[in-house]
Amino acid sequence: MKKLTTLIITGLIIFTSSFAFAEGLDDVKKKGELSFSLTGQYPPFNFVNEKNTVTGFDVEIGMEVAKRLGVKGKAVTTAWDGIIAGLIASKYDLICGSMAITEQRLKSIDFSDPYYRSGAQIFTKNSSKIKSALDLRGKKIGVTLGTTFEQWVRENIKDAEIKTYKGVPDMILETATGRIDAFITDKIVGAMAIKEKFAPLKLVGDLLYEERMGIALRKGNPELREAINKALTDMKNDGTYEKISMKWLGIDVR
Repeated sequence: MKKLTTLIITGLIIFTSSFAFAEGLDDVKKKGELSFSLTGQYPPFNFVNEKNTVTGFDVEIGMEVAKRLGVKGKAVTTAWDGIIAGLIASKYDLICGSMAITEQRLKSIDFSDPYYRSGAQIFTKNSSKIKSALDLRGKKIGVTLGTTFEQWVRENIKDAEIKTYKGVPDMILETATGRIDAFITDKIVGAMAIKEKFAPLKLVGDLLYEERMGIALRKGNPELREAINKALTDMKNDGTYEKISMKWLGIDVR
């Protein structure tokens, strides 16, 4: 008899079978492909370039992990608010899209060791008088739907009018034009995005909190998790990780 597990993800009840959805290292090697999901709207970590190809730091990390497992890597774009549900439903093997490791997420999925660290940062117009999180009360704040940033604002900022978006580029435009007062996202992502777009925006205050990003996989796959961790460790030891990080971010973010 198949053991059924009920998981509650973003308000949806998803029934999963421990047999139907378990896919280990042997299965990945047998099919010769390791698919991993991301939004494609989180530059420079993952985005769609002018050739309509998904690229970025996360993509190269995922592809290198696949290579070291002896299979072909495949990046799959999907909306962030449904990305965990898609993983559990076996639409792809992993999530390699700058997902923070949290206790809540660990209830339904597993993670590799952290592959980079960053944190939550406030961004505003250059002319804004907002200086810290205390000044966000009653303001219009942008966040990407389904992220830890959205959860933090809902739990910590009173009377805020929360606006949700698909990605950082939309929030930059909305803040620059004054439709929202500020947005909160990853410090590295936001800083590089406003620099690239020459947007009249600035970073405000210290990090709201630090985050450790991991590669997510379905529960019950210890061999696959160990193989991913070994690949990440080897990449860091032989210089491959630093090369990828410097290429996309200009710093080593391990």
